[in-house]
Amino acid sequence: MGFMKNIKYYQLVLLICVSMLLVKCYDEDTFGVPIYQERCSDGIQNGDETGIDCGGSECEPCSVESEFAGKYRQVDQMGRPAVNMLFNIDGLRDSLNVTVPYKMQGIFQQTFENRIMVLDTTYTTNVLGLNAEEMAAIFSKDVLWVAENGPTSYYDGSNILTGRGLGEDVMDANLLWIFGGPDGNKNNDDPLLIQDGVPSNDAPFLNTFPYLAPPF
Repeated sequence: MGFMKNIKYYQLVLLICVSMLLVKCYDEDTFGVPIYQERCSDGIQNGDETGIDCGGSECEPCSVESEFAGKYRQVDQMGRPAVNMLFNIDGLRDSLNVTVPYKMQGIFQQTFENRIMVLDTTYTTNVLGLNAEEMAAIFSKDVLWVAENGPTSYYDGSNILTGRGLGEDVMDANLLWIFGGPDGNKNNDDPLLIQDGVPSNDAPFLNTFPYLAPPF
């Protein structure tokens, strides 16, 4: 009878010890530090992390780069195609394409400003009332915003970069902002450069997806 009691006693002690281990695990080398805290600095994505050592329920929120690490690779950035075309110098387009949008302005604004002054050495302000520095701030961040309220337009004379309609000539708008001057009609001794001469679409757009007319 005593032997059986001793067995039950040791079984109870063992059960308590196992239960304590299951409640919370501690690192053997740093007593009192939960293992999940070390997981947030082990250099790998584990647990419910959304990036390497960040995100999820245990770690600090991820930065944009960490959130995409190991999942996606940005290879092409073309919110406004004309920007890539007009400012594609010295490999700028390749660099712009792999830069996350929120870093673009800080990295490329001065390059874009210099480029504006090369394209038009007499540039002061444009039809939008923006000087070279202000226009470069817009150009260098190659992101197309979409208006949640109000007209959606690339440029309709008053709304600027609030989206893009299919029938809008975005190249003409960019040329106007660079070469048109304050009144939109500046023409130094060079040919007028505010239009690219490409006619509008020769087939009407559809009212439903995919909106473009079928090929013929």
